[in-house]
Amino acid sequence: MSPKKLLYIIPFAFLFSLSACFSGTATPITALAIEPTTPTGLPPLPDAAQNTVAEAQIIPNAPVVSNPSEMANITLSIDYLRSRSYEGSDFVVEQTLSSGSNYNRYIVSYLSDGLKIYALLTVPWEEKPASGYPVVIFNHGYIPPDQYRTTERYLAYTDAFASNGYIVVKSDYRGHGSSEGNSTSIYGDPGYVVDVLNAYASAERYPDADPNRIGMWGHSMGGYITLRAMVVNPNIKAGVIWAGVVASYEELFNSWWGGNRSSNNNRPNWRTDMVAQYGTPQENPAYWNALSANAYLADLSGPIQLHHGTGDTTVPYNYSVLLDEQIRAAGRSTELFLYPNDDHNIATNRDNALVLSVVFFNEYVKSLSG
Repeated sequence: MSPKKLLYIIPFAFLFSLSACFSGTATPITALAIEPTTPTGLPPLPDAAQNTVAEAQIIPNAPVVSNPSEMANITLSIDYLRSRSYEGSDFVVEQTLSSGSNYNRYIVSYLSDGLKIYALLTVPWEEKPASGYPVVIFNHGYIPPDQYRTTERYLAYTDAFASNGYIVVKSDYRGHGSSEGNSTSIYGDPGYVVDVLNAYASAERYPDADPNRIGMWGHSMGGYITLRAMVVNPNIKAGVIWAGVVASYEELFNSWWGGNRSSNNNRPNWRTDMVAQYGTPQENPAYWNALSANAYLADLSGPIQLHHGTGDTTVPYNYSVLLDEQIRAAGRSTELFLYPNDDHNIATNRDNALVLSVVFFNEYVKSLSG
């Protein structure tokens, strides 16, 4: 495979305005100039336990199991998620919030697996296009469910899309805030992914939304959800992932969960049970590949833009590097932006990354004809 080009944020490059890329009355953000480069190597990972990453291992896009219908019975598998239907429901306005700079904000509810799931919904003030407004399904990262509040955190992030002409739907996954159901271990249970796929279906039903112009954004755990959703739902037009947990299950076992030990503290959990039943990724790669969105990248519903800080001590930035490699190997479209020494939230370069995210959605979602 020929050397790939990574796109880096150049920390001392000149500034330029991207105001022409924006709609609405919000003040545009200024972004750093970007130069493509072919690096000779990557900066070292932080010296943190469980933050070491093995060599890149490209997962082939050949069928991963001999009998896919059998895997559809495994609720964590991609085949299971594909075998389900996602109808969502009409959004019900539960509360009208104070408005944003040029958009209305609401707390709404919708149905997922019979559960009442709450969400933040924003609707632009600008004149509605004939086909409806474009949509961003917004998947937040891990927040302790008992501490989660619909209107707290990610405010600048949702505003970046809402103020630029997008409907934004930020789901309160089951067990979060006022949403019904129990919170789950996301990597061992499909519940949150199901909630997001039903949020997508509910957005398709929303009268002001254009069902043919829906993209998806995810941070950290939300990146894991976004990647899975995009190999399950063929209609998601584009995805943007920040600091995503986007490695294969084999890689997660090797580098994030401390090798093939069932858990770091040896207490029983979903990994202990699954390893006991199916073996480790080395012993049973077909099973664990069937759980990994990385093995289905040839079926990505649209292009993906990846952002990651190289100083991230929560999720190794190499996960985004490996996914970029895997997407290219699958013949699909990807962009990768690395931010030297920036953290898990890309705090230093947040506004620049938001501009790039909006521009990406403008190109691959908003610009589509309804």
